[in-house]
Order: sequence, then C-alpha cells, then structure tokens
Amino acid sequence: MALNIVLIEPEIPNNTGNIGRLALASGSHLHLVKPFGFEINDTRLKRAGLDYWQHLPVTYYDNIDDFFNKNKDKKMAFLSSHGNKCHWDIPFEDDMFLIFGKESVGLPKSINETYKNSLFKIPLYSDHVRSLNLANAVSIVIYEGLKQLR
Repeated sequence: MALNIVLIEPEIPNNTGNIGRLALASGSHLHLVKPFGFEINDTRLKRAGLDYWQHLPVTYYDNIDDFFNKNKDKKMAFLSSHGNKCHWDIPFEDDMFLIFGKESVGLPKSINETYKNSLFKIPLYSDHVRSLNLANAVSIVIYEGLKQLR
C-alpha cells in the first residue's frame, strides 16, 4: 500500500522537510516539482526532515510538464481550496498521486481548470482561515487515504 505525495514548486523548506518525514512514516513516495523556493541542501529542509531524508524515496522533476509527461497514466487527485468535493471523497487507490500546490498560491489555475473533476479540498469551518499549512494539509489527506485503504 503506497501513496505518492507531489509538491508542485514548494517554497518553504521546513514544510518540505516535514512532508518528507511524513512520506517516510506513511510509506509514501515524495515527488518534488521544480522550481523550488529553496536549495535542496538547505539546512532548514534537512532539520525538519531530521536524519530521515537519506531513507526517503524522492523523485525530482524539472518542471510541471516533466512531471505530467512521466506520470500521464497515473491515477491523480488534486488538492485545492477551489475544489468542490471534500478530501474524504477522493477514490483512494494504491499508488495514487496526491498533488499539492505551492504555499503562496496553491495549484496553478491551468491545473485547477484542466483537472476540475479531480479537484478536492479540505473543508475549513472558519471564514477567517484561507487555507491550512501545506504540511498539515498533506498529513490530513495522506492519513485519510491510509485509513480508507487499510
């Protein structure tokens, strides 16, 4: 049982490090799509990922097109505050790709439009919150997927 966590152009090294640790703990594979808002050897990334990074399965992509070209036949779900369906309605499958956008703006508008039928959100119950921290959002979705797949 494995899920794939995809971060499109992550900007904050601490988030990526924490998500890397989560990926390893959950048996997931991490996919990182450039450009990054940090250097991959950033000490904040390593600190958040602790000494786990060396054990983590990670695949790097030069850009969004590279990612989609290499994974075009994969089952995917896209997470965005613009989704109309909730994350617990994702039809989770082994080896599914769960796609998350960058911290500042989320997924590119073109992805939200192209994949609108596969766009999911985590419900927020306060009008004072625009979105969740990326590492928290990934955690919520990964463990919902693991729960459904067990």
